[in-house]
Amino acid sequence: MKLLRKIAIVALIISILAILILPNRTPKIEGENSVAVIEKIKLGGLEQTILIRGKDTSNPVLLFLHGGPGYPQISFARRYEKRLEDSFVVVNWDQRGSGMSYSSNIPKESMNRGQFIEDTKELIDYLCEKYQKEKIYLVGHSWGTELGLYVIDKYPEKVAAFISVGQVVDGIESEVVSYDYVLEMANKNKNQKAMNDLVRIGRPPYKNTVSDTATQRRWLSKYGGVERKVNTLKYIVLGSIFSPEYTGIDGIKFALGNKFSADTMWGHNKDLDFIRDMPEVKVPIYFCAGRYDYNTPSVLTEEYYNQIIAPKKEFIWFEESAHFPIFEEHEKFNELVIRIKDNIESEVNHGKFKHR
Repeated sequence: MKLLRKIAIVALIISILAILILPNRTPKIEGENSVAVIEKIKLGGLEQTILIRGKDTSNPVLLFLHGGPGYPQISFARRYEKRLEDSFVVVNWDQRGSGMSYSSNIPKESMNRGQFIEDTKELIDYLCEKYQKEKIYLVGHSWGTELGLYVIDKYPEKVAAFISVGQVVDGIESEVVSYDYVLEMANKNKNQKAMNDLVRIGRPPYKNTVSDTATQRRWLSKYGGVERKVNTLKYIVLGSIFSPEYTGIDGIKFALGNKFSADTMWGHNKDLDFIRDMPEVKVPIYFCAGRYDYNTPSVLTEEYYNQIIAPKKEFIWFEESAHFPIFEEHEKFNELVIRIKDNIESEVNHGKFKHR
């Protein structure tokens, strides 16, 4: 028995070490024109990591801008994107300070909106050159919608279409609507602990941005305003253990990067009001809104959609989702993205749009 116990302990230690130190990799995709790689590239002078997967490199490039800041999805992206890999060269990116792109040497002052915009532009240029494209398709989720809007405003010639999921519209008003929803639900359910917490932090703008927002989001999650059909944190933890794209070390970097990004970036957008400041874009734009989303409240997204001027625009409700329709209703989302691509490519062929 003692020998068996020792063997089990040694096996456990070896397994833990393997999880921590195995190199990053991603499964191959069959086909002579396929691509399945994890790359480290320099963006804004900082080494950052991207995952690229697709069945045919002649297909359009689709770049995901993850949320947070500091909430990357490479560790579980393949779980939801396999169908997209048939129609696109799908790119996931751990942004500056996030996941595999986290480093303790990153200057805090570089964690700002302007730097992220330029990092994104450099990445788009890299992908266009590598795959011989003039434009890419861009998906933004949550914080990625804020970043994405600034990118298409500054560099519209680089983007064929922007698909927004959980659009950030107004830095303060979003928090107010979210706070009021949780307070209403707490009162309705006679949840004294939640009401005490909400009264303590007060109505936005919050005094202690990170801790007060975290408190409110904890209760928002309880009342289904963040996730309803998925548990993304669970997927990230499991992905850090079992996914070949992430190692155990990357899981640790995710946690460190998430805190670093929150400390340096949360609350940076208190002055943001896209209805006021960006009433028009020059790129086709598609808003995906979860019916139960009170993290970035869909009611504000719909208001923005009704007012924004764009070459083409569409608003799509995801009736079973909160803040993550990109995962909660991933089949519907993937079908939508493919339809958008097919429609735009058809219009290109008929001379309405010009891009490669």
